[in-house]
Amino acid sequence: PGRLTFHKTMTDLQVVRLKPNQYIHVLDNNSNVARLLVGPDTFTRKDHERVLFQPLPFVNIPPRHYCRIKNPVVRNEDGTPKIDALDQVKLRLGEDEIRFEQEPFPLYPGEELTQEDGRKINQLKVIPRDSALLLKALRDGEDGDRKFQAGDEWLFKGPGTYIPRVDVAEQQRITATIINPNEALRLRARQAFTGDDGVERQVGEEWLLMMIGNYLPRVEEEVVGKVKARVLTERVALQLESTRTSVDAYGTERKSGSQWLVTYQNSPTHIPNVYEKVVREVPLTTLTDRQWCVIQDPVDAKLQPRLGAKEVRKGECSFFLHPGEKLVGGIQEVVVLSAEEALLLKANESHVDGDIKRTPGDKWMIKGPCDYIPPVEVDIIERRRAMAMDENEGVYVRDVKTGKVRAVIGESYMLSPTEELWEKELPAVVEELLQRPSGSKHSIKDGQQSLKPRDKTRVVRFSVQHNAACQIYDYSSRQRRIIFGPDMVMLQPDESFTVVSLSGDKPKTPNVIKSLQLMMGPDFMTDIIVVETSDHARLSLKLSYNWGFTVDKSNQEAAAEMFSVPDFVGDACKTIASRIRGAVAAEGFDSFHRNSARIIRCAVFGVDAEGHVKDSFKFEANHLYITNIDIQSVEPVDQKTRDSLQKSVQMAIEITTKSKEASARHEAERLEQQAKGMLERQIIKDKANAEEARKQFLELQAETEQIEAAGTAIAEAKARAESAKIECESELQQAQLRAEAQKIASDAELSHLKEKRTAEVEYQKRLNALEVARSQQLAEIEAKKFADTVDSIGTATLRDIASAGPEMQAKLLEGLGLKGYLITDGSTPINLFNTAKGLVGPNNLQLGAPE
Repeated sequence: PGRLTFHKTMTDLQVVRLKPNQYIHVLDNNSNVARLLVGPDTFTRKDHERVLFQPLPFVNIPPRHYCRIKNPVVRNEDGTPKIDALDQVKLRLGEDEIRFEQEPFPLYPGEELTQEDGRKINQLKVIPRDSALLLKALRDGEDGDRKFQAGDEWLFKGPGTYIPRVDVAEQQRITATIINPNEALRLRARQAFTGDDGVERQVGEEWLLMMIGNYLPRVEEEVVGKVKARVLTERVALQLESTRTSVDAYGTERKSGSQWLVTYQNSPTHIPNVYEKVVREVPLTTLTDRQWCVIQDPVDAKLQPRLGAKEVRKGECSFFLHPGEKLVGGIQEVVVLSAEEALLLKANESHVDGDIKRTPGDKWMIKGPCDYIPPVEVDIIERRRAMAMDENEGVYVRDVKTGKVRAVIGESYMLSPTEELWEKELPAVVEELLQRPSGSKHSIKDGQQSLKPRDKTRVVRFSVQHNAACQIYDYSSRQRRIIFGPDMVMLQPDESFTVVSLSGDKPKTPNVIKSLQLMMGPDFMTDIIVVETSDHARLSLKLSYNWGFTVDKSNQEAAAEMFSVPDFVGDACKTIASRIRGAVAAEGFDSFHRNSARIIRCAVFGVDAEGHVKDSFKFEANHLYITNIDIQSVEPVDQKTRDSLQKSVQMAIEITTKSKEASARHEAERLEQQAKGMLERQIIKDKANAEEARKQFLELQAETEQIEAAGTAIAEAKARAESAKIECESELQQAQLRAEAQKIASDAELSHLKEKRTAEVEYQKRLNALEVARSQQLAEIEAKKFADTVDSIGTATLRDIASAGPEMQAKLLEGLGLKGYLITDGSTPINLFNTAKGLVGPNNLQLGAPE
């Protein structure tokens, strides 16, 4: 779109000004020939001419750069372009030309500047050391001494700068591969050739190059990848598999598919060959002196597998599993048997065990204490331990030869080789009842209970509660035994419990209660029955029966009769209910309502010859006794009967209530009249008593006033005398106290003054002592200082100092030539006695010229 817009603009312009190093193409519409115009120039366009594009800069190729020109012009020997008969430049159509560093140049009409890698001007490729450029010939040609044909490939190795050619294509840049220690380079032949080592390589053949350093592959080679060496240690080996018949790195011929181990003894490191496949790393198997293992399909001395064989290896030892060998069961510890343990063994093939010949299938036991490692001909079936059992514990044991099952109870027992533990199966209901505390279950009240797994080899135990009986049946001897509680039941292999199924709930429903034991009572059971009177009144009776079993526990036959009735509760309730229904059917409603208790008891217990109700009712079949009946409620079943009964009860209650109210009211009136008479009589007595008391009060009051007047006079006289006495005593005591106080004050002041004077004396003494001590210490210090000064100066120095003054004075006067001189102001008196000394003194010495 931009170029079309520019065409329109250039068409409108008549003059085009070209700068230096700019060019345009002008098309002559008459001859349809385009020509090149370069600047600097000013071009005036004619009407039949058209400028094809805006002014473009010359193509500038910097140093070490190049460009590719498509359809280049044909040039003469002097480098000028050839012109054809139509006055246009000749082009090599379909050809390319590569131009390198030169002066800037324009493009002739038809020439195109192509792009490489998105750029029109490209930098020459510099190939560094250990690199190469893969080249491919596009046509036949030659490059110096090299002649090539189309399709040939070769490498341009660095270091160097590659000069591109139009007849050679750049394929890719190849970089040398660094081969580190413990590495190899895997190569593949791209074509058949003979390598530098003289080995002929076929197309697709692969090999390893083992060297250290940089390797630049040939043009016939391609790098597949690096192969790292596998590090072998004393605890790790390498299992290899040959994919082709070849000779390995250690000079051993390996058949295709064969496997072998490479260990640390062969080499610390191993680089798998191209025909070797690493199957796995094999760890070192180490056995201590307390371990052993079984090797299946072990290899022989020639490393050939012995298929189907087994070998026991005992510690201490270390080994690698060769290909084909299998460790059966892993590393196992030596079997240590204590005195209470044994091993059950089985021979899997014929062998001689010491002096005993074992055949396949033989079983025997080895008892401790000992250590045991089984040979390959022997299998360990199980480890057995002596079972220590209390007198209430046991197990079921079966002899596998005879099939006989027995119970071993209350002893320490170890199974023999022909014995095994036998599991006793029990019905599901018995399993559930055994796990309940009382051995019974109420199907309505008791919910479902999760069953704990029972060790079926243990003897089944059940605790029979106090005053209960349990029946055990032996199927082998077809006998039964009754066990009375409290006792412990232990079942023999052929014995089972008799499950008691009783009726329950109200009214009684069959098979509600399941139990392993039969409670002998005394206890009670409650039932609801419906009866009908002679006047067809239907009543619901809720009755409770006291029951119990009476049986001789030492007599098994009599005790077994308790279990002769499967459901004694349902049977007893039905029997009693039938008797009660028959007795009530002969009575009317009113009669039964008044005498219900007697009617029911007579119906159940019966009447003796004298007409008295008997005390109990016995069931002869199972020795069950009913000793009492409690009528808990009587309710009519029919609604009309219930309403009439309720109405009659209400009327009876109302009559009784009114009668009691009248009697109470009469009694209350009688009591009220009696109380009133007693009250009036009491009032009269109280008034007489009050008058008598008032009389006594007045007499006492007069006597009291008399006594009070006499007492007042006596008290006043005593009080005045006592007051005077107290005043005198008080003044005397005050005088004594004042004298004592003055004495105490004087003594205190004297004591204080005495202590003060004593303290002052003591203070002055201590102050004087301190002053004396201070003076002594100062004197000692001065003496020590003077002694130290004298010692430091020395006697000679002191002597010199003492004689230095007179000697200096003499020498001074001698040096001046004067006997002495005096300087004065004339107004100050002169002390002639000290004149000479003052003149020559060290502080008063003044020098001056004589006058």
